[in-house]
Amino acid sequence: MALLLVGVFVLGYALIALEHPLKIDKAASALLTGVFCWIILLVGFEYMPAFQNAPLPGEPHEYLNESLFEHLGEISGILFFLLGAMTIVELVDAHDGFRAITDRISTTDRVKLLWIISWVSFFLSAGLDNMTTTIIMCALIRRIVRKQEDVWLLGGFVILAANAGGAFSPIGDVTTIMLWIGGQVTTFNVMRELILPSIVSLLVPLLAASFALKGNVQAPEKSLGSEHGQVSTTPFEQNVMFALGGFGLLSVPIFKSITHYPPYMGVLLSVGVLWAFTEMLHRSKELEIKRGLSVANILRRVDTPSILFFLGILLAVGALDTSGHLRLLATTLDETFGNIYIINTLIGLLSSLVDNVPLVAATMGMYPLTEFQPDSDFWNLLAYCAGTGGSILIIGSAAGVAAMGILKIDFVWYFKRISVYALLGYFSGVAVYYLLN
Repeated sequence: MALLLVGVFVLGYALIALEHPLKIDKAASALLTGVFCWIILLVGFEYMPAFQNAPLPGEPHEYLNESLFEHLGEISGILFFLLGAMTIVELVDAHDGFRAITDRISTTDRVKLLWIISWVSFFLSAGLDNMTTTIIMCALIRRIVRKQEDVWLLGGFVILAANAGGAFSPIGDVTTIMLWIGGQVTTFNVMRELILPSIVSLLVPLLAASFALKGNVQAPEKSLGSEHGQVSTTPFEQNVMFALGGFGLLSVPIFKSITHYPPYMGVLLSVGVLWAFTEMLHRSKELEIKRGLSVANILRRVDTPSILFFLGILLAVGALDTSGHLRLLATTLDETFGNIYIINTLIGLLSSLVDNVPLVAATMGMYPLTEFQPDSDFWNLLAYCAGTGGSILIIGSAAGVAAMGILKIDFVWYFKRISVYALLGYFSGVAVYYLLN
């Protein structure tokens, strides 16, 4: 039964990877994978006591219900955050708010544009987080590049840059936040130790891509009206929505640090404020124009299949966590290798297949602070590897899943064109950290 669970998980990933040849939407494959994994868990716990080595704290179905409820609480927080952030970005885009930035990007040189987009994503991710940064930058890319190949290329490097920038910041990635809250790393130490490896993990792929790329990108045609079918917004409306949308997203980590509530509470507060503001801003306009610029209309345009895809993937990973597979994997790595550099490097590689959150959670539980002191090399390297390793495959990080949904990047295309750059940057960063320490 344990092998069947792993087999269904692998099959689900294969269906997601082969979305275009099979013509089956990745959201459907992810949802089926997630639900079937939990069904297999139920059958295994009910009828095969040996499936779970440790004794259960109650009846199998009660234990699984509690575990599912716990995982769903974490998953829903991510999904509501994603929904809120996408709504804010789409609302700013509907008002042509990103014109404040796109009008200032005049270069069409492919290499120059790649460097600009990547470094903006890198530093923005350190201040926000990798998923929010990816959502914002993907919206910008759609406004400045027309050809699909260029859109996907820039989107792929946004994933690399956002994950690299999030790795060295205590608030830049979910796993770094976990280690920061858990006391394994402290703010200034993790930034000091990981800033250079993170920079190198982006710099090396950019240098490699600069030799392989040439030519110019094709910009979308300028239109007098909004691309969403409404009458053009005024410069005041564009600027004020850009400022409010940016402030709303930037205030999320501040809200979290003050209230200690999850990030989705902050982003929902921002959505509510923007919703009320736009209602007042357009209250005197014609009904058709007002409707087109309202949050209610924006919510219909949010990519719901991508959110359901994320739900299915995280449900499947939660099943592996509940079954003990992830903890068994962490224990096996420790017993087989025993070297912190090898263990963390492999955890980073595995995080491209399995969500890095349960992997890091299992590692935190396996190694108490009495064994590895706060700010030790083990925890710092874990923060880097878990944060940047997810870039190797597009479904390996929240940033990748967000970009996959917004820009419709193909799994196989990403594997062929971006994964090599991601691997090159990942190992370069590990090497730099090893040499420095």
